[in-house]
Amino acid sequence: SKLLENAVEQMASLPGVGRKTALRLVLHLLQRKPEDVHKFSTAFARLKDQIKKCQTCGSLSDHEFCHICADNKRDRSLVCVVEDIRDVMAIEQTQQYRGLYHVLGGIISPMDGIGPDNLNIESLVSRLKTEEIKEAIIAIKATMEGETTAFYLFRKLSPFNITISTLSRGLAVGDELEYTDEVTLGRSILQRQPFDDKTIAR
Repeated sequence: SKLLENAVEQMASLPGVGRKTALRLVLHLLQRKPEDVHKFSTAFARLKDQIKKCQTCGSLSDHEFCHICADNKRDRSLVCVVEDIRDVMAIEQTQQYRGLYHVLGGIISPMDGIGPDNLNIESLVSRLKTEEIKEAIIAIKATMEGETTAFYLFRKLSPFNITISTLSRGLAVGDELEYTDEVTLGRSILQRQPFDDKTIAR
């Protein structure tokens, strides 16, 4: 069936999904009720058409501002700078952090053609000029690209009269935040360290 083959190809285009898994998922969907499959497809169509980026932090949202930025109970003097929304979700699951976020939308990676101008960095600088932020936590994975991004951010944020900190290195080098257990990530947030010129050399 060309319809089946096309559906399998689309499913297999997702990261981490091989053709065997794609076939199994497609055959499972064929066994579901038509209204269930319609809800499934409609959810993704609406996601693509209606999802927005929060105008303050750059995270994904259904509305102009995400629920975290709109929450007046959050500590607005504290901003955690992360790579993408997966890191926001990982940190939120620890229930150890009550500040705001700023989502870069990636990290500096010359090999992939991604430079500072491709990231949500200037809006962070603008936030420091207009908001009462006292501390910026640089919460980026400890890879070569992540360290490069963190050092660039440190240089950009240094002129401001704020504390610049980074996660405690209880996180293993190269670890993705989304795969780090909640206890380790929570402790890293609570035991964050000042960010300075010696941080990269540690």
